[in-house]
Amino acid sequence: MEQLIRNLIYVHAFLGGVGLLTGTLDIIVRKGGNIHVKAGKVFSVAMIGSALISLFVARMPGHENLFLFLIGIFTIYMVLAGNRALTFKPNIKQQANITDKAISGAMLAGSLVMIAIGIYGIIEKAPNNVLYVFFGGVGLFMTINDFKMFRTFKEHKSAWLTIHIGRMVGALIASITAFMVAGLNFHNLLAWLSPTILGVPYIIYWSRKVGKKQVAISKVPHS
Repeated sequence: MEQLIRNLIYVHAFLGGVGLLTGTLDIIVRKGGNIHVKAGKVFSVAMIGSALISLFVARMPGHENLFLFLIGIFTIYMVLAGNRALTFKPNIKQQANITDKAISGAMLAGSLVMIAIGIYGIIEKAPNNVLYVFFGGVGLFMTINDFKMFRTFKEHKSAWLTIHIGRMVGALIASITAFMVAGLNFHNLLAWLSPTILGVPYIIYWSRKVGKKQVAISKVPHS
Protein backbone atom coordinates (compact mmCIF):
# COMPACT_ATOMS: atom_id res chain seq x y z
CA MET A 1 0.00 0.00 0.00
CA GLU A 2 2.80 2.41 0.89
CA GLN A 3 4.40 1.87 -2.52
CA LEU A 4 1.07 2.60 -4.20
CA ILE A 5 0.70 5.81 -2.23
CA ARG A 6 4.27 6.82 -3.10
CA ASN A 7 3.59 6.23 -6.80
CA LEU A 8 0.39 8.24 -6.59
CA ILE A 9 2.30 11.11 -4.98
CA TYR A 10 4.75 11.05 -7.91
CA VAL A 11 1.88 11.18 -10.41
CA HIS A 12 0.22 13.91 -8.37
CA ALA A 13 3.43 15.96 -8.40
CA PHE A 14 3.94 15.40 -12.14
CA LEU A 15 0.41 16.50 -13.01
CA GLY A 16 0.78 19.48 -10.68
CA GLY A 17 3.96 20.43 -12.52
CA VAL A 18 2.19 20.18 -15.86
CA GLY A 19 -0.57 22.38 -14.48
CA LEU A 20 1.95 24.91 -13.22
CA LEU A 21 3.73 25.13 -16.58
CA THR A 22 0.61 25.26 -18.78
CA GLY A 23 -1.11 27.68 -16.40
CA THR A 24 1.88 30.00 -16.54
CA LEU A 25 1.88 29.72 -20.33
CA ASP A 26 -1.80 30.71 -20.36
CA ILE A 27 -0.92 33.84 -18.40
CA ILE A 28 1.76 34.84 -20.91
CA VAL A 29 0.16 34.15 -24.30
CA ARG A 30 -2.62 36.10 -26.01
CA LYS A 31 -5.95 35.49 -24.31
CA GLY A 32 -8.42 33.58 -26.46
CA GLY A 33 -5.76 32.50 -28.96
CA ASN A 34 -5.16 28.93 -30.10
CA ILE A 35 -2.24 28.37 -27.70
CA HIS A 36 -4.26 29.79 -24.82
CA VAL A 37 -7.18 27.46 -25.51
CA LYS A 38 -5.05 24.33 -25.93
CA ALA A 39 -2.87 25.09 -22.91
CA GLY A 40 -6.00 25.77 -20.89
CA LYS A 41 -7.40 22.34 -21.71
CA VAL A 42 -4.18 20.61 -20.66
CA PHE A 43 -4.08 22.75 -17.53
CA SER A 44 -7.64 21.77 -16.60
CA VAL A 45 -7.07 18.02 -17.05
CA ALA A 46 -3.75 18.10 -15.20
CA MET A 47 -5.08 20.11 -12.27
CA ILE A 48 -8.20 18.00 -11.82
CA GLY A 49 -6.15 14.80 -12.06
CA SER A 50 -3.62 16.06 -9.54
CA ALA A 51 -6.35 17.23 -7.15
CA LEU A 52 -8.28 13.95 -7.37
CA ILE A 53 -5.15 12.02 -6.42
CA SER A 54 -4.55 14.39 -3.51
CA LEU A 55 -8.04 13.61 -2.19
CA PHE A 56 -7.20 9.92 -2.08
CA VAL A 57 -3.72 10.33 -0.59
CA ALA A 58 -4.85 12.84 2.03
CA ARG A 59 -7.19 10.23 3.55
CA MET A 60 -4.73 7.32 3.58
CA PRO A 61 -3.30 6.06 6.92
CA GLY A 62 -0.12 7.90 7.75
CA HIS A 63 -0.89 10.62 5.23
CA GLU A 64 -4.09 12.06 6.67
CA ASN A 65 -4.34 15.77 6.06
CA LEU A 66 -7.81 17.34 6.25
CA PHE A 67 -6.61 20.73 5.07
CA LEU A 68 -4.95 19.38 1.91
CA PHE A 69 -8.09 17.30 1.27
CA LEU A 70 -10.25 20.43 1.40
CA ILE A 71 -7.78 22.37 -0.78
CA GLY A 72 -8.05 19.55 -3.32
CA ILE A 73 -11.81 20.05 -3.42
CA PHE A 74 -11.23 23.81 -3.70
CA THR A 75 -8.93 23.28 -6.71
CA ILE A 76 -11.40 20.99 -8.47
CA TYR A 77 -14.16 23.55 -7.92
CA MET A 78 -12.09 26.38 -9.40
CA VAL A 79 -11.20 24.43 -12.54
CA LEU A 80 -14.76 23.18 -13.08
CA ALA A 81 -16.33 26.58 -12.37
CA GLY A 82 -13.76 28.32 -14.57
CA ASN A 83 -14.62 26.07 -17.50
CA ARG A 84 -18.36 26.18 -16.84
CA ALA A 85 -18.16 29.97 -17.01
CA LEU A 86 -17.41 29.64 -20.72
CA THR A 87 -20.93 28.29 -21.26
CA PHE A 88 -22.34 31.64 -20.12
CA LYS A 89 -21.02 33.44 -23.19
CA PRO A 90 -23.78 35.40 -24.97
CA ASN A 91 -26.32 33.26 -26.85
CA ILE A 92 -25.10 29.90 -25.49
CA LYS A 93 -27.54 29.28 -22.64
CA GLN A 94 -30.57 30.99 -21.17
CA GLN A 95 -30.02 30.15 -17.51
CA ALA A 96 -27.74 28.32 -15.10
CA ASN A 97 -28.44 24.59 -15.01
CA ILE A 98 -28.27 22.03 -12.24
CA THR A 99 -24.59 21.27 -12.94
CA ASP A 100 -23.59 24.92 -12.52
CA LYS A 101 -25.51 25.21 -9.26
CA ALA A 102 -24.26 21.86 -7.93
CA ILE A 103 -20.60 22.77 -8.46
CA SER A 104 -20.92 26.15 -6.77
CA GLY A 105 -23.30 24.84 -4.11
CA ALA A 106 -20.90 22.06 -3.10
CA MET A 107 -18.05 24.56 -2.78
CA LEU A 108 -20.29 26.93 -0.83
CA ALA A 109 -20.97 24.16 1.69
CA GLY A 110 -17.29 23.21 1.76
CA SER A 111 -16.29 26.82 2.40
CA LEU A 112 -18.63 27.08 5.36
CA VAL A 113 -17.16 23.85 6.75
CA MET A 114 -13.62 25.25 6.35
CA ILE A 115 -14.56 28.46 8.13
CA ALA A 116 -16.23 26.54 10.97
CA ILE A 117 -13.20 24.26 11.39
CA GLY A 118 -10.90 27.28 11.35
CA ILE A 119 -12.88 29.21 13.95
CA TYR A 120 -13.04 26.17 16.22
CA GLY A 121 -9.30 25.61 15.81
CA ILE A 122 -8.51 29.23 16.58
CA ILE A 123 -10.62 29.04 19.75
CA GLU A 124 -8.75 25.86 20.74
CA LYS A 125 -5.44 27.57 19.85
CA ALA A 126 -4.56 24.94 17.23
CA PRO A 127 -1.69 25.95 14.89
CA ASN A 128 -2.35 27.44 11.42
CA ASN A 129 -6.14 27.19 11.65
CA VAL A 130 -6.34 30.71 10.26
CA LEU A 131 -5.67 29.01 6.89
CA TYR A 132 -9.06 27.31 7.08
CA VAL A 133 -10.74 30.66 7.67
CA PHE A 134 -8.75 32.37 4.93
CA PHE A 135 -9.34 29.82 2.16
CA GLY A 136 -12.89 29.17 3.34
CA GLY A 137 -13.55 32.90 3.10
CA VAL A 138 -12.11 33.01 -0.41
CA GLY A 139 -14.30 30.08 -1.43
CA LEU A 140 -17.37 31.69 0.11
CA PHE A 141 -16.70 34.95 -1.74
CA MET A 142 -16.25 33.12 -5.06
CA THR A 143 -19.36 30.98 -4.77
CA ILE A 144 -21.56 33.92 -3.76
CA ASN A 145 -20.32 35.70 -6.89
CA ASP A 146 -21.13 32.56 -8.91
CA PHE A 147 -24.77 32.65 -7.82
CA LYS A 148 -24.96 36.39 -8.49
CA MET A 149 -23.65 35.76 -11.99
CA PHE A 150 -26.22 33.00 -12.53
CA ARG A 151 -28.97 35.60 -12.00
CA THR A 152 -27.50 38.51 -13.93
CA PHE A 153 -25.28 37.11 -16.68
CA LYS A 154 -27.70 38.23 -19.40
CA GLU A 155 -27.44 41.85 -18.30
CA HIS A 156 -23.69 41.76 -17.61
CA LYS A 157 -22.30 40.33 -20.84
CA SER A 158 -18.72 40.08 -19.57
CA ALA A 159 -19.59 38.37 -16.28
CA TRP A 160 -18.67 34.96 -17.67
CA LEU A 161 -15.18 36.18 -18.53
CA THR A 162 -14.63 37.72 -15.11
CA ILE A 163 -15.62 34.44 -13.45
CA HIS A 164 -13.49 32.43 -15.88
CA ILE A 165 -10.39 34.52 -15.19
CA GLY A 166 -10.88 34.49 -11.43
CA ARG A 167 -11.40 30.73 -11.16
CA MET A 168 -8.65 29.64 -13.55
CA VAL A 169 -6.07 32.00 -12.07
CA GLY A 170 -7.20 30.76 -8.67
CA ALA A 171 -6.44 27.19 -9.75
CA LEU A 172 -2.99 28.32 -10.94
CA ILE A 173 -2.42 29.97 -7.57
CA ALA A 174 -3.25 26.61 -5.97
CA SER A 175 -0.58 24.88 -8.06
CA ILE A 176 2.01 27.51 -7.14
CA THR A 177 1.10 27.15 -3.47
CA ALA A 178 1.42 23.37 -3.67
CA PHE A 179 4.84 23.72 -5.31
CA MET A 180 6.07 26.04 -2.57
CA VAL A 181 4.71 23.92 0.28
CA ALA A 182 5.23 20.38 -1.02
CA GLY A 183 8.04 20.90 -3.53
CA LEU A 184 10.14 23.45 -1.69
CA ASN A 185 9.07 22.40 1.83
CA PHE A 186 8.13 25.93 2.89
CA HIS A 187 5.71 24.99 5.66
CA ASN A 188 4.70 28.39 6.99
CA LEU A 189 1.88 30.89 6.68
CA LEU A 190 3.83 33.02 4.20
CA ALA A 191 4.20 30.11 1.78
CA TRP A 192 0.50 29.27 2.05
CA LEU A 193 -0.77 32.83 1.67
CA SER A 194 1.73 34.71 -0.52
CA PRO A 195 0.67 33.18 -3.90
CA THR A 196 -2.93 34.18 -3.21
CA ILE A 197 -1.99 37.64 -1.98
CA LEU A 198 0.17 38.21 -5.08
CA GLY A 199 -2.33 36.63 -7.48
CA VAL A 200 -5.40 38.59 -6.39
CA PRO A 201 -4.15 41.92 -7.89
CA TYR A 202 -3.76 40.14 -11.26
CA ILE A 203 -7.35 38.89 -11.07
CA ILE A 204 -8.58 42.37 -10.09
CA TYR A 205 -6.61 43.96 -12.96
CA TRP A 206 -8.13 41.71 -15.62
CA SER A 207 -11.61 41.87 -14.11
CA ARG A 208 -11.53 45.66 -14.24
CA LYS A 209 -10.08 45.64 -17.74
CA VAL A 210 -12.84 43.35 -18.94
CA GLY A 211 -15.47 45.49 -17.21
CA LYS A 212 -14.18 48.72 -18.75
CA LYS A 213 -14.13 47.11 -22.18
CA GLN A 214 -17.76 46.04 -21.78
CA VAL A 215 -18.79 49.54 -20.69
CA ALA A 216 -17.05 51.02 -23.74
CA ILE A 217 -18.86 48.60 -26.05
CA SER A 218 -22.23 49.39 -24.47
CA LYS A 219 -21.71 53.10 -25.13
CA VAL A 220 -21.19 52.59 -28.87
CA PRO A 221 -24.34 53.87 -30.66
CA HIS A 222 -26.30 51.17 -32.48
CA SER A 223 -27.91 51.93 -35.78
